[in-house]
Order: sequence, then C-alpha cells, then structure tokens
Amino acid sequence: MNKRASFATRMGAIAATVGSAVGLGNIWRFPYEAGQNGGGAFILVYIVCVALLGVPVMLGEFIIGRSTHKNMKGALLQLSPGSSVYRFTYVCILGAVVTLGFYSVVCGWVLEYLLRAIGGGMTGHTPQEYSDIFSGFVGSPWRCVLWTLVFLMVNFVVLRRGVERGIERTSGIMMPLLFLLLVIFCINSLLLPNAMDGVRFLLSPDFSQLTWKGVVDAMGQAFMSLTLGISGLVTYSSYFKDDAPLARDAAIIATLDTLVAVLAGVMIFPAVFSFGMQPEAGPKLIFEILPSIFQQMSGGMVWAVLFFVLLLFASLTSTISLSEIPIMFLTEDRHMSRGRAIAWTAAGTLLIAVPSALSFNVLSDVTLWGMNLFDLFNYAASNVFMLLGGLFTAVYVGWFLDSRIIAEQLTNRGRLVSHVQNYTIVCLRYVAPVAVVLIFLYCVGLI
Repeated sequence: MNKRASFATRMGAIAATVGSAVGLGNIWRFPYEAGQNGGGAFILVYIVCVALLGVPVMLGEFIIGRSTHKNMKGALLQLSPGSSVYRFTYVCILGAVVTLGFYSVVCGWVLEYLLRAIGGGMTGHTPQEYSDIFSGFVGSPWRCVLWTLVFLMVNFVVLRRGVERGIERTSGIMMPLLFLLLVIFCINSLLLPNAMDGVRFLLSPDFSQLTWKGVVDAMGQAFMSLTLGISGLVTYSSYFKDDAPLARDAAIIATLDTLVAVLAGVMIFPAVFSFGMQPEAGPKLIFEILPSIFQQMSGGMVWAVLFFVLLLFASLTSTISLSEIPIMFLTEDRHMSRGRAIAWTAAGTLLIAVPSALSFNVLSDVTLWGMNLFDLFNYAASNVFMLLGGLFTAVYVGWFLDSRIIAEQLTNRGRLVSHVQNYTIVCLRYVAPVAVVLIFLYCVGLI
C-alpha cells in the first residue's frame, strides 16, 4: 500500500492553507466593505468575528482532518462508525465543485487581463474605454470559455504533481511573492498625492457608519474569507503532520488572511482617491477602475502586469485547494488513480464553469430566481453550501465529537499545553451556530 501523501514542512502546510483562504474576495470585497461600514470599526468587528467564528470552525475542520488523516467521508466514518453523518460529505463535494466552477471563470478573466497587460493593452485608454473593453470581453462566448479552460488546465497541471511537489511547492513560492507584491504596491500607493484620503476611508474608525448590515457583512466575510464549510480545511489538515500545533497554526493562518485583506485596501484606496476615482467593489474595481489608474501612473504597464500576477497567485492557490477536495475523495473512497480523479474533477467542474462563462453572453437570458447562472452558482456556493458546511462542522465537533479527540488534537496527545479547548468548544456549540444562522437569514432577506 502506498504511503499517504502529506505536507513535508510546517511552513509549507501554512503557506498552502493561507493560499486556500486568500482569494479575490480579500482584494475586491473586504476593503470596500470596510470603507463603507466605518473603516476601522468594521475591521475591529471583523477581527472579533474571526476570533469567535472563523478560527473555531477552522479548528473544527482541522480536528476532523488531522485526527484521521482521511478525506471528509473517511474521517466521519472513522469518528462516527455506524452513523450516516458521513453522507454530508457529498454536500461538501458538490459545494466545492460549484465554487470551483464559477470561480474559475473569474480566474480566466484574470489570465486574459494579465496577458493583455504584458502586451501593453492596459494603457492608453479612457475610463469608458476600459469599461467597454471588459464588456466586450465577457460578451464574447469563445474568449470567456477559452480562458476559463486555460486557467483550469494550469490548475490541474499543478495538482497532477501531487501534494508535496504540486500543492506545497506552488503555494510556498506564490504566497511569499504575493505578500512581497502587496508590500511593494502599498509603498507605491502611500507615496501618491492625497493618499491619506484613501487610508482614512479604509482605516479611520467611525462607529456611526457601522450598521447591523455591516456587522452581518463582517460575520459573513470572516466566515467566507477563510473558505470554511466545504471541507477544504479538512482535506488540507489531513496532510498535516501529527506534531503541527493546530491552534497556533489556525491563528497564524487567520492573521495572515486578514493582513492580506487590509494590505489590499492600503494598496487600492490611496490610489483610487489620488486619481479622483470612486471606490467600488467586485469586477468593476479590478477590471475597469484599477487599469484606468495604472495607465496614469509612471511605469503603468509594469504596475498592471504585477497587479494581475498578484491576482493570478491569489486565484490559483484558492482553486488548487477547492480542486483537491473531490480529487482526494475519489482517490481514497473510489480508489482512483490521481490522474483519473483529476480528469473526473475537471469534467464535473466544466459542467458548472462553461454555463457560468456563457451566462454573460449567449446564456444571458437564462435566469433562475432573478439571477443569471454565474450569480446563481455564486449565491449557492456562498450562501448555501459554505454556511451549511460551517453549521455542520460547528454542531458536529462541538456537540457530538468525543471531547477526548478534541483534546488530543489541540495538545498533540499531551505534548503541548492548550488553553483554547474550552474556548473552542463553547464557540462551536453556541457562537458559531447562531452566527451562521444569522448570516443565512440575512442573505435570504428574512432579517
């Protein structure tokens, strides 16, 4: 029997898991949410939510994965023999494939814009022309599908190399470079005229601007930014070594994920305010406003290339972790070779990705509940699968998992002193379920 794969080093495991958490939402959503909801006040609430919701649920997934060194289904079968609780694995796998499918479309956009920037196509246009360029791109069926396929091919080539040589090595290179690029961008932005206006928009605490909506947004962002609920962290933690300090690593991962989001804001909003642009969120910020800013900077072509390289790193490390969820299940539960499991995962992903890419053009008239297919898959992933998975993890680990297993994992079988066991259990039993239900009720418009 082949020895099960694992991360070779603790730093490699942390880099891979941070890469799993850091994604486009850290860059195009968090800074804007902070600026619109009281700046530093939102960030403070967000940090509290990470501590009370994000880290405990992350630890719950770590405990399930590291205690068994198996995929989600195998772990639940081992931890709860004779129970049908393992069936929730299929919800997690479906959630991972749906998320990977629609998210890879945006990653394809990043790849197209990176190559466009390298070719000099990101300079010399008016703001309206940048908007027209983006509209023309997403309106082209073959270009959207092509770049989605190219990105997925890159993603699966990395995964074909395995856990240590593929996932760990790629994350170990990309994550330090991502932080380096962020710091370089931040320094450049802070040296621009009127940069402090952008810093104040992001960081100045104004609790009068922090509404109930802002608090729930902070809870949702804390939960979704860490990619909780679809067993990605169960998968990665199953590759952790038995001497990894789970509580300490969870704190490091959550801190670095938050740091990326804050640095992204420092990178973006001083530049936005310096050039008299309006702060925005989402694709409009990334593909229209920032290219317009870069072309006004000295060396704008270089800045545009570096920015889309940064986005590519954030995109790829996230999709690698999403892909590994079904791949690991198929190799362990269905006894497939890794190559065959990757092929099946790619096929399932394309069933979501291609309609998502076409929902901006030839399938734009196809809507369900008022949403096109891309928005529908996005909504299902964020507001259904992730929240259901997070609720499951909190309730299962907090109420049903043997507390001795929790203690063993947090103390590495007595080799470490842990002061967070009771804290983790209380948060999983009471805080996390209430928070997840509130987020869900808010998302569906009931509160």
